[in-house]
Amino acid sequence: MAESPSAKRKRDENGAAESQDKADAASSFPLAEFSVCKVLRESARDKTIFLHGQVNGASGDGTDAVVILEKTPFQEENVAELLQKYTKLQLQMSNDIYSTYCLYLPPELNEIKTTVVYPATEKHLQKYLCQEVYLIQETGEDYKTITLPFIQSQSFSIQWVYNILEKKAEADRIIYENPDPANGFVLIPDFKWDQKQLDDLYLIAICHCRGIKSLRDLTADHLPLLKNISQEGKEAIVKRFRIAGAQLRVYLHYQPSYYHLHVHFTALSYDAPGCSVERAHLLSDVIDNLEFDAQYYQKRTLTFALRADEPLLKKFQDAGRV
Repeated sequence: MAESPSAKRKRDENGAAESQDKADAASSFPLAEFSVCKVLRESARDKTIFLHGQVNGASGDGTDAVVILEKTPFQEENVAELLQKYTKLQLQMSNDIYSTYCLYLPPELNEIKTTVVYPATEKHLQKYLCQEVYLIQETGEDYKTITLPFIQSQSFSIQWVYNILEKKAEADRIIYENPDPANGFVLIPDFKWDQKQLDDLYLIAICHCRGIKSLRDLTADHLPLLKNISQEGKEAIVKRFRIAGAQLRVYLHYQPSYYHLHVHFTALSYDAPGCSVERAHLLSDVIDNLEFDAQYYQKRTLTFALRADEPLLKKFQDAGRV
């Protein structure tokens, strides 16, 4: 007997729902099975803590994971509800007109942003561990003889970047795209931004062109790409978020956290991680420098910080450059 259209539709819907349930289950991190092994780092200023733990590994034989817990910023539209709805105040100290309290919120107003790296490798654990930091002054020759060979010897996976560019992952998060393979890019929110307020806006422009590892690879040939990112990225942000280009900090990192060219867009009011002078290079300055000298970044000495545990620091130490 032929299946009726309504029965077929119901079967398809049930199948789609079942597939979605399986996908949701597969992508859900089993927090209840996470056992904390060590606090890697914490910041009272940023209200953030980095935890190393294992899943199903109370005896030490589980799968490593990094869990980052971060207090979320206040949202203006929720302040009235925050102060009134089921809120409890507990007095801590009172002195004349000054007093301090612990304010206990209902669960729905006490959100903690949670970032998970799972499974985590030893590189991930070292990345988030608190370490001493050293400044490196890398000449153009240092890059050729020390840094570039080190990069080429490492197995840094950027498949997740290609997944974004190929729409295999996070396609629904893309804010804007110029699909040109040479001078195009995608604009996507950084995971540091929860997209609930604009004061800490943070987006990343990832170029479609592969093979540009970092600032060091840029020449005047890349000016059309860089100018597209600057102009079209700002226009997309104005259109979507009503933030003018003059209120944005647009920059590249050196050293970058991954070796595929990308540009950071953050709200000027946001003290974003990595926007300090020893790492951030304003895109407008990069464009000006390349217009002045096509090989500027092949020759210029660049300063950046390395943590004590990073293998690249050992390479500079062995070469007598630190």
